[in-house]
Amino acid sequence: MTRPARFAPRWARPSRWAIRARLTLVYGVLFFLAGVVVLAVTYLLVSQQLPSDSQVTMSGPNAPAPPAGGAPDPGAQFTHASNGSTRSDALNALLTQGGIALAAVGLAATLLAWLIAGRMLQPLQRMTDTARRIAEAPAADRNLHERIALAGPEDELKRLADTFDLMLARLDHSFDGQRRFIANASHELRTPLALNQALLEVAVYRRDASDDVRHLGETLLEINSRHERLIDGLLLLARSEHDVVERSFVDLADIVDHVASQVLSGGPVKVEADPEEAATTGNPVLLERLVQNLVENGIRYNVPDGDGGWVRVSSRTAADGWAVVEVANTGPAVPRYEVPSLFEPFRRLGEERVARRTPGAGLGLSIVRAVARAHGGEVTAEPRDGGGLVVVVRLPGA
Repeated sequence: MTRPARFAPRWARPSRWAIRARLTLVYGVLFFLAGVVVLAVTYLLVSQQLPSDSQVTMSGPNAPAPPAGGAPDPGAQFTHASNGSTRSDALNALLTQGGIALAAVGLAATLLAWLIAGRMLQPLQRMTDTARRIAEAPAADRNLHERIALAGPEDELKRLADTFDLMLARLDHSFDGQRRFIANASHELRTPLALNQALLEVAVYRRDASDDVRHLGETLLEINSRHERLIDGLLLLARSEHDVVERSFVDLADIVDHVASQVLSGGPVKVEADPEEAATTGNPVLLERLVQNLVENGIRYNVPDGDGGWVRVSSRTAADGWAVVEVANTGPAVPRYEVPSLFEPFRRLGEERVARRTPGAGLGLSIVRAVARAHGGEVTAEPRDGGGLVVVVRLPGA
């Protein structure tokens, strides 16, 4: 059997500055494009203002010599035509100095854009951190008391944060109502069943009760007992879906040994235990119920007549430090595509797989999965070669 992947791996964090870097890049590119356009327009305007041949007029004693054959005149004015190098030097200086200035100002603008983008994205980062803490909580109803409580102007980010806080408040209220319902249902549903059981036992075990009354009463007691198991399973399933707050050191080897010793001996299905040290932390009662459900499920869904059937339950510490409980059993072949649905409530694969006609509520593996998740672990199942299942529960090591 291949080792299952770790359940619920930590949320792969995206880059903290991904949006900030993109905004900065956009701002920087737009600024450089605008600067290039301004520099190009300036170059065209200056080049149009400069004539192709710069005319330089000089007079006085430093004036150039007059044309050949003419008499020199100290006060005369002459016009000298340059070869256009002055115009080219001016345009080149404009491009060079303008490019340097554009690069310097562009880098400063990009740095400023980085700082401004970080400042503007702080509310989003705050909302992301709050949502991550709530999403990474081991149970769905943990950390719902947290609020973003973003202060600032009534802009889009403020409205988004307020909407998120309102959603958290409603979810928190909903989970509080669910917890109150579980507490009330635990009392309200048990009371009438206990009363029915007492009345039926009085009627069945009277000395003058007829055989028909006794048979009917025993049938009703069995139905009443089934309803009690169903209610207990539903309440346990609801409680198990919450995170385990109070934890203590638990060695799964002790639980495996205890559960195996509590199973009725001499039955058609043989139970074998191989307890090895597997230390974890959690609720001992819930963990015992987890192992007990797995063993009872392996006994119930075994070979039809129970002849030669067995259930093997073992515990060990894996190489990665996780505590492992493995339960394998004989039985009819289970289609691989049907295995995931076995962990759904009230899901059973037909009475032909039941070795003992002990009615079940269809909640055994659902409770196992809920308890494992509440302890931060995982549960997987695979069809066993020759029939039956191999169920593996992995819990964080102590």
